[in-house]
Amino acid sequence: MSVEADTLVAGLDDDQFNWRPPTGSWSMAQCLEHLNVTARLYLPQLDEGIAQGIRRGWYGEGPFSYNLIGRLIVKGTEPPPRFRLKAPKAFHPAAHRPRQDVLAAFRAYQKQYVDRLRQASGLDLARARVSSPVAAWIRMPLGSGFALMIAHERRHLWQARQVLAHPDFPKE
Repeated sequence: MSVEADTLVAGLDDDQFNWRPPTGSWSMAQCLEHLNVTARLYLPQLDEGIAQGIRRGWYGEGPFSYNLIGRLIVKGTEPPPRFRLKAPKAFHPAAHRPRQDVLAAFRAYQKQYVDRLRQASGLDLARARVSSPVAAWIRMPLGSGFALMIAHERRHLWQARQVLAHPDFPKE
């Protein structure tokens, strides 16, 4: 996803990167910064799910089958969005950030996600669980949690592409 984000914003200056459509949608910067905020809050949840699986000896070989809730959440997150949800306040991005800072953080979080995938290798991804960082009662299989993060990133990169394609986007 880092390469996709880098390609998407290549050649843009900070003003273009932070430009918001008149509809009030997020800027490209806010889309990526939202993913950074999400990663900062969600990575510890993945860590706990991985640690729980290791502590309890929940190992297995895939492919794994995930429960209906996990499958529906992931499917509903994929782009293009079928419905819009307001992000919880904890996940709101900063209003204006330099392109270089946002992309550097995004790349770093991508590496951390890959690291968590490696740590989870060999675990039963259907048995180990991950909780939502904003609602601990929302729990899903660890594998669904990883799939959710990937779908969420695709959704907001799609959203950022829509900003770039907006007819009022400042080309120069």
